[in-house]
Amino acid sequence: MEAIAETAGNRFVDRVQKLLERVEYRPARTPEDREQIFRQRYAAYLREGAIVANSTGRFTDPYDETPNAQLLGLFVDDNLCASMRIHATGSGCFELPAMWAFADILKPEMERGRRIVDPTRFVVDAQWSRQYPELAYLTARTGWVAGEHYKADLVLSTARAEHQAFYKRVFNYRLVCDCRQYHTLTKPLSLLFLDFQEQRNVVEARYPFLRSTRAEREAMFGEAERTSTPATLFGSSRHGCSYGGAAERNT
Repeated sequence: MEAIAETAGNRFVDRVQKLLERVEYRPARTPEDREQIFRQRYAAYLREGAIVANSTGRFTDPYDETPNAQLLGLFVDDNLCASMRIHATGSGCFELPAMWAFADILKPEMERGRRIVDPTRFVVDAQWSRQYPELAYLTARTGWVAGEHYKADLVLSTARAEHQAFYKRVFNYRLVCDCRQYHTLTKPLSLLFLDFQEQRNVVEARYPFLRSTRAEREAMFGEAERTSTPATLFGSSRHGCSYGGAAERNT
């Protein structure tokens, strides 16, 4: 029975790895790039009932504009299939979307000098998700690669209750706070921590497609020392804050 489970696991890893070979993670730099992401977000969040409809057909918030915000699109064969937003502490910038609801938990971690990555706006297009069920893993990989790039102590997840099991099972996240209501969202979110340095080798041994090269990380996020530079290009994969300055947050 264990041999069957291991074989099934290996087949899954092979499928994800094969799809990864067709994937390109592109930082959104132009207004047109960002607009694509905002509209994709809106469709996904509206479909899930996480937001109310608006007349713009786009979903954005002030955290998209902070100096350490990085928006990335995940392309398969040049089609935008998914997207994610990354915030990382560093270079005096501590803006994190999770601060909106969980400042009481996160401020002590920051005061201890811990490096934190906050992946939010996890969106997978419904059409492409049906065609490529592995997309969720490769989208979540964006936050994992960011954790490696920024040498994070903690990688956060602000997740709905029904999504907690995914983060616990795949990445060994731990729940640190039950669901709280979020401004602009209709559904509450919980806070989970991934102790990245402690779990990295264990999780990557199970899911080797999470591993990344320095070249890939710098293509996605820039040079390693530029920890708070905003991503500003879909056409190519190149590429002084205080606590909680943005007024609203979503995830």
